[in-house]
Amino acid sequence: MNDKLKKLHTQYKDIPIPQELEMMIEKNLQRPPKKRKRKLPLFLTSVAAAAILFTVGLNTNPAMAKNLADVPVIGQVVKVLTFTEYEMVKDEYTVDIQVPQISGSSADIEALNEKYAQEGKLLYEQFKTDIEEMEAGNMAVNSGYVIKTDTDEILSFGRYVEVIVASSSSVMQYTTIDKQAETAITLPSLFKDDRYVEIISRYLEDEMRRKMIVTKGDEMYWVGGTEWHDESFGVFEGISPEQNFYITKAGKLVISFDEYEAAPGFMGLVTFEIPTELLQDVLVSNKYIK
Repeated sequence: MNDKLKKLHTQYKDIPIPQELEMMIEKNLQRPPKKRKRKLPLFLTSVAAAAILFTVGLNTNPAMAKNLADVPVIGQVVKVLTFTEYEMVKDEYTVDIQVPQISGSSADIEALNEKYAQEGKLLYEQFKTDIEEMEAGNMAVNSGYVIKTDTDEILSFGRYVEVIVASSSSVMQYTTIDKQAETAITLPSLFKDDRYVEIISRYLEDEMRRKMIVTKGDEMYWVGGTEWHDESFGVFEGISPEQNFYITKAGKLVISFDEYEAAPGFMGLVTFEIPTELLQDVLVSNKYIK
């Protein structure tokens, strides 16, 4: 066992058992055994228990998390298990906020982690303020993240917030990281100049119109030129230079819109994959977009 693993083993053994977990274990030890038709194999039970303590260790023992990051591992397990979570259930109000943390030590990653931590805390505080001001009714806030792409080169993931008060609304914000350089990839950084804004916008306008025609209005977007468009609801004017996006495992650029940004609310969050050949002349390189 190398020195790092020995240190990690010592820290693992020194993890303080949370009071709630200790009480639960003691309670279960005193409870009469129940009759069960089928029991989990002993090794699965042990693995599950180890996983619980491992996760607790990462979140209660910063030194363990830091040392684990220095131990050679297969895959990206450290990234997945490092997290912060806010939870509350009070009468008809519920909140569950999962805050992601990116492993790494660059200025970009540290800034992103600080941003995520602050936004998660602010969202939780706002929820508490809102339920105190509400006289009656239901409210739920769910926030977390979904990994879209995780390769040796890039990590793309989206952070979402869903708020339910009578009706629901959702927003999604994507982040893409160059894993080798530990830098954030922005949409403008992919292109030589701002011509990409017009190129992508015109493609999206045509694609939205095509989808409306093909689906006979089942899909609706804020574009004219079809019998289903109602200009009173808005007109799609194009993407912003910093438009929300992510990159797929195959290296394709996907543009994302929140509810009501490019379509009626019933369409939810909408995304469009942009053909690389359309962008080739304005790309800085094919390092990320292929």
